[in-house]
Amino acid sequence: MRFLHTSDWHLGRSFHRVNLLAAQRAFLDHLVETVRARDVQAVLVAGDVYDRAVPPLAAVELFDDALHRLAGLGVPTVMISGNHDSARRLGVGSGLLRQAGVHLHTDPADCATPVLLEDAHGPVACYGLPYLEPAMVRDTLGAPRADHAAVLGAAMDRVRADLATRPAGTRSVVLAHAFVTGGAASDSERDITVGGVASVPAAVFDGVHYAALGHLHGSQTLTERIRYSGSPLAYSFSETDHRKSSWLIDLDADGAVRAERVDCPVPRPLARIRGPLEQLLDDPALARHEDSWVEATLTDNSRPAEPMARLGKRFPHTLSLVFDPDEAPARPSASYAQRLRGRSDQEIAEDFVAHVRAGRGADDAERAELRSAIDEVRTTDAAAEVAR
Repeated sequence: MRFLHTSDWHLGRSFHRVNLLAAQRAFLDHLVETVRARDVQAVLVAGDVYDRAVPPLAAVELFDDALHRLAGLGVPTVMISGNHDSARRLGVGSGLLRQAGVHLHTDPADCATPVLLEDAHGPVACYGLPYLEPAMVRDTLGAPRADHAAVLGAAMDRVRADLATRPAGTRSVVLAHAFVTGGAASDSERDITVGGVASVPAAVFDGVHYAALGHLHGSQTLTERIRYSGSPLAYSFSETDHRKSSWLIDLDADGAVRAERVDCPVPRPLARIRGPLEQLLDDPALARHEDSWVEATLTDNSRPAEPMARLGKRFPHTLSLVFDPDEAPARPSASYAQRLRGRSDQEIAEDFVAHVRAGRGADDAERAELRSAIDEVRTTDAAAEVAR
C-alpha cells in the first residue's frame, strides 16, 4: 500500500508578517497532484492542520477545498489533531466526513479504533493518535502518570491490544503528534514540555509497521519505520537549511517499508546573512540571496543609520534584522527578546528567581514547584481552548 505522509500544515500562519495563504494553497495543489500522479492509496496528515485553535476563515476555506479535492479522487485521508489545533473544532462533522473517506481522529478515547484499509495483500489497520495533553487524557487512557511518555505509552498499549485481535498478517500504521527522542527541533514549534520532559522514546511505537509523526518541522528519519514528514513550508529562519518534503511510503505485503521524499514547492528561499552592514551591501557572494527572504545579523560595533532601509535596496525581502556587535557589551544589555530566545518557560522562570535573589537560583523543591505551576497553566489553557 502506498501512503503520502505529511503534517504540520499550520494553515493560517504567517512568516514574519508575510501572509502565506497563497504558498499554503500551492502546497495543497501539489499534494493533490502528487496523490493523483503517484497512485497514492491513502493520505496521512499527522496533526497541526491549523496554526491556532480558532483559525481565520480563509484557512478554513482552504482546508475545506483540500478535503473536497482529496475525496473527489476517491483516496482515503486519515488525519489527527495536533497541539495547535482545537481537537473538538477539527472533529466537528467527522461522522459525515468519514462517509466521504476523510477520517478525522481527534478523540483520545478512540485511539484504538483503526481505519481499515485494504490492498491486494490484505488489510492495513491505520490508527490515529491525536496530540495527547497529559493532564487532560491521563484518566481517559488509564495512564500511570500525567506525562508524555506515560500517556502515549498507554495509547499504544491500546493500539497493540486491538492489533492482536486482527487477522494474522494485518499490517499496521500509527499517526502520532509528539516529540520523539532523537528528533531535532526548530524555533517554530510550540513547547510541549510537561514535568520538565517533552520527548518520548521511539520504543513506544514497537509493534507497528510504520509510525507517521508530526510536530517537529524538519523531515527526519528516526528509524526506517519511524519518520517525521516535517512542515511543508518554513515557519522560522531556524528552518533555513530544511528540505521541505512529504514522505511517499510503500508498505509491502510483509510490512517492510520503502520511503521516498517528495519535495514541496518553495515560495521563496530563506537566507541568514551576517556581518557589518557595508560588507553585506557590497559582498558579491551574497548576490544569490537578493531574491530570498532574509534574516540579517549586523555585527557593527555601533548601530548603523537606517539599516533596514539600506538592506532593503539590495535585499528587498529582508524580514528580520538582528544586532550582534563583534565587540558586544556584557550580556545584560541585550534586548529582552534576545535574552529569551531559545529558552523554555521553566528556564525563564528560574532566571527570574535568580535575578530577584541577586544570583541565588531556585533549589530543587522550588524548581519542582515552578514546573508544577507551568504545567497547570498549560493544562488550564488547553482546557479553555477545548471549552470555547
